[in-house]
Amino acid sequence: MRSGCSILLSAALCLSCASAPKLQQPSIDADVPSKWTAGASEDGRFAAHWWVDFGDPRLDGFVEEALAHNYDLKAASGRMQAARAQARIVGAPLFPQVSLDFNRSRQRRNFIGFPIPGGNGGVLSTTSTNYGVSTNVNWEIDLWGRLSDDKAAALADVQGSEADLYGARSSVAAQTAKAWFAAIEARRQLELARATRDNFKVVNERIDNRYQRGLRPALDLRLSLSNVAAAEAVVLQRAQQFDVVVRQLEILLGRYPAAEMTIGADLPPVPDAVPVGLPADLVARRPDLMLAERRLAAAGARIGVAKKARYPAIRLTGSGGTASSSLTDLLDGDFIVWSLASSLLQPLFQGGRLQAGVALAEANRDQVLANFAGQALRAYGEVESALVADTLLRQREAALLEAATQATAARELAESRYHSGLSDVITMLDAQRRAFDSEGQYLAVRRQRLDARVDLYLALGGGFERMAPETGETRE
Repeated sequence: MRSGCSILLSAALCLSCASAPKLQQPSIDADVPSKWTAGASEDGRFAAHWWVDFGDPRLDGFVEEALAHNYDLKAASGRMQAARAQARIVGAPLFPQVSLDFNRSRQRRNFIGFPIPGGNGGVLSTTSTNYGVSTNVNWEIDLWGRLSDDKAAALADVQGSEADLYGARSSVAAQTAKAWFAAIEARRQLELARATRDNFKVVNERIDNRYQRGLRPALDLRLSLSNVAAAEAVVLQRAQQFDVVVRQLEILLGRYPAAEMTIGADLPPVPDAVPVGLPADLVARRPDLMLAERRLAAAGARIGVAKKARYPAIRLTGSGGTASSSLTDLLDGDFIVWSLASSLLQPLFQGGRLQAGVALAEANRDQVLANFAGQALRAYGEVESALVADTLLRQREAALLEAATQATAARELAESRYHSGLSDVITMLDAQRRAFDSEGQYLAVRRQRLDARVDLYLALGGGFERMAPETGETRE
């Protein structure tokens, strides 16, 4: 029996090896160019943590804090652990199922009709106690690879959940970076609004002084007061926006949203060009595409499971142990008992269930393939759009900087001419509003360029190095 168990275990180790399907580039019904059409491809490796490219130590710390405390990431991590546990469950039938059985039974038997010498017509009876201990082994031989395909599909699901967690980490890092940039811009916009309001107040004091002396009409004073009130309303609006973005940042960091953070003084510069790589590499870099590809691989493996369910199933059952009426005899080799059985089950007729299972698996594969193709096209589009946005926003920033410079100079000139009596109040107020709007738009486009760079990192796969899915597993 011992040699029989050894043979079973050796065969189990040889036949029960299963690994996840290899990462592949599924073909889609679209021509994928060798290079990005929106810009020249640049070779090179991504930084291990793309957010460090912005050169802001506080941002680095916030991203690390968010990755450690964000609750969405904890949920994604839980899904990954569940997928790993499910893979172990699915892979368990590849190995012999071994159990230890200890039993004790006690029974009484009556012998009706047997004479009892010297008896008074009583019933002859006997009472016995039996003890038994055995090791039971059950195993289905994976002769056709059905169980291995099932385990391979489960391992592909595990890799998909790992890609999902990877994508969630990239998303949280991006949200944190964008929230930090938005908070800095909101602070700068608030400072600009306050400076503009204060400037309007200074101008209004001069107009009021000249009005009191009869040098300016009431219309000038009322227009100036309206300008100051409107500027005050903008200050309050900017203050509210600043409060909202700071609380959003705190939530991302896993903190209570108390709006007590100290925000940076100015936006960081946009990093240099990103090594965008080639379109063919996108599947291995983008977590969402890797998740879709792993789902496709799992669906393909499950087609094999459905087809092989029609083949014969070979099962081996064995047990060995001792049985005795005395507890002390359980360790005596003279009382050894054993059994070894095998069975072969060939499905013949199940009302079309097995064939329908194959059709269902193939339909699921086709559905997953169509989803992958659509997701791949959207991913390519995101990269192309991000490359175009990066270029156009840089040009727009330069144009708005020039506009803000000229608007500020025009405002100073209009104020000087008005106070000298060479221009009317309408021209001055219009110049003031133009200067304020231009500076606000310049601040906004600076933040938009940073957001666009974050979007480009995400579109290219999060800015991390190329992912290589592991095929190894731990058996328990």
